[in-house]
Amino acid sequence: MDLSELERDNTGRCRLNSPVPAVCRKEPCVLGIDEAGRGPVLGPMVYAICYCPLTRLADLEALKVADSKTLSESERFRLFAKMEEDGDFVGWALDVLSPNLISTSMLGRVKYNLNSLSHDTATGLVRYALDQGVKVAQVFVDTVGPPETYQKWLQQRFPGIEVTVKAKADALFPVVSAASICAKVARDQAVKNWQFVEKLRDLDADYGSGYPNDPKTKAWLRKHVDPVFGFPQFVRFSWRTAQSILETEAEDVTWEDSQTGDQEGLGRIKSYFSESPRTSPHRPHATSRNAAWSQPPLSRLPVCTPFTPPPPFD
Repeated sequence: MDLSELERDNTGRCRLNSPVPAVCRKEPCVLGIDEAGRGPVLGPMVYAICYCPLTRLADLEALKVADSKTLSESERFRLFAKMEEDGDFVGWALDVLSPNLISTSMLGRVKYNLNSLSHDTATGLVRYALDQGVKVAQVFVDTVGPPETYQKWLQQRFPGIEVTVKAKADALFPVVSAASICAKVARDQAVKNWQFVEKLRDLDADYGSGYPNDPKTKAWLRKHVDPVFGFPQFVRFSWRTAQSILETEAEDVTWEDSQTGDQEGLGRIKSYFSESPRTSPHRPHATSRNAAWSQPPLSRLPVCTPFTPPPPFD
């Protein structure tokens, strides 16, 4: 899988896709959706779709695709390579969401939680397939949240398509299994070849599993947290594990506009990443800001005298 586009810029999101098989623009198709990397504190989350004509579904099943979590890394790569060989009837597309995008979305002024981000990403991939001319007739989705609610939400957006949302869909429907393999192969490769934009000393490439409860992952986070600047962009700093390490390992921060001895202006670097102003006691109050910022916008503009042109030359 060619991830060179992601390696050039891994700070936002990246869409990758196979060519669309000609038959998928002519015959009704079944499409599966799954993700990889929803839970880890390290690395991107990858959403994937895989599709094929309904008349070729038995051929996809014959590849022995299965839930990617039950397969070894070598088995996943072998099956993905096989799907690539069968590109005359199997197509796929991916959305790779960077850790930076996930955390800034979740902690932005307007909250955008992981479920909403997941739902919108899945919807975007279905729309992408339709825009590419794929004749999508059925969609099978591994659920995020209550399956009944998610299915109703998707069905409203795609009224002409039969939508099925199930828990463990990657173990129930081969087309979802195929999507899970695409997503997992892409995430594994992205994590293994991650291009750090930060200049890290003694970078340890052994991250462990990347999951918050992995002792090796926690040790990596503690080793690579900067006391002032926090974590590299490989880390989802909105995760509780990362925030707890910031709380204990980061330096105190004094806000520039705080008065001497004002303890309210003294906080930790975690306050920059807190979920809302209401839950962050270290953020400066509006009353403590510089007076220039508390004035109406127009009153901060300098007073300009009218321009008087010079007299014309004789």
